[in-house]
Amino acid sequence: MAETGWSPPELLKMAGSYWSACTLHAGVKLDLFTLLSETPTTAEDLSRQSGLSERGLTMLLDALASLDLLQKKKGLYFTTAFSSEFLSKTSVKYMGHIIFHHHHLVESWSRLDVSVLSGKPVRNRLSHEPSDGERESFLMGMFNMAMLTAPMVVPQIDLTGRSHLLDLGGGPGTYAIHFCIHNPAMKATIYDLPATRQFAKETISRFSMQQRIDFQSGDFQDDVIVGQYDVAWLSHVLHGEGEEGCSNMLQKSVAALEPGGLLLVQEFILDEDRTKPVFPALFSLNMLLGTSNGKAYTEGEIVLLLQKAGLESVERLPVDLPNGAGVICGQRQ
Repeated sequence: MAETGWSPPELLKMAGSYWSACTLHAGVKLDLFTLLSETPTTAEDLSRQSGLSERGLTMLLDALASLDLLQKKKGLYFTTAFSSEFLSKTSVKYMGHIIFHHHHLVESWSRLDVSVLSGKPVRNRLSHEPSDGERESFLMGMFNMAMLTAPMVVPQIDLTGRSHLLDLGGGPGTYAIHFCIHNPAMKATIYDLPATRQFAKETISRFSMQQRIDFQSGDFQDDVIVGQYDVAWLSHVLHGEGEEGCSNMLQKSVAALEPGGLLLVQEFILDEDRTKPVFPALFSLNMLLGTSNGKAYTEGEIVLLLQKAGLESVERLPVDLPNGAGVICGQRQ
């Protein structure tokens, strides 16, 4: 292998990695894992039940089995323990929404060269997507991801004595829910676009948090944030905006904080030369494809944004997170 860690076989593997991803996407989109979690089935019988071509279905099932996402024995296909748990709609741990979200991103990523040429997005912002299906995949995909990370993040953040949390751009409210679970005396308000309300209400009800968590409709770029809070949580919202949009959002959030209130920002954070970690660097391209001004930020850039918004004692918390994510905190005096 070359000094850089690359070899021609590794390069070719990377170039064709979308084959595996698209195979997974198709399996989820056609709901094969739910169908096969119930009883082992032949491709012929499943073709008859689903209306899918036997030829195409057999190839897809075999490919999913080659990826160890299905099992095949004596012509019968069935789910693995893993795919039953995370890819079947019958499971409370179903992650199909985030996979659907990635499926919706594929077309825009195939046009990355066009976006680089123009410097402009080639898809609608998914948080503002008029299509119910794509909006649901985005919002509930964020739920899928937050259900993995929130139980890791929330216990590492000390909010002792804090009573009212603002979850800005909180989507279905996964973090608001987990902060309230971890802090029994806390209540929370989710602030997000009107189309998000129903998703948030369903998630709040699922966790029996109706008495402690409410939803406030609004666009944080154009509307006022109503209420006073002693902690504000901004999870993965700065990257959708340029520095001017971030400043506007942060100033409104700080204005909604009581004196002594904390503001916490969770983001995929680049190092200062913007080349590592890998995930934030690639995620910045995702923002090029889908927003007019969004990007991944460095720690220094986020710290400066918080300081310019009037926060003091700004620091990165020692929180261990995957994908280059981190939490930066500041306090209103």
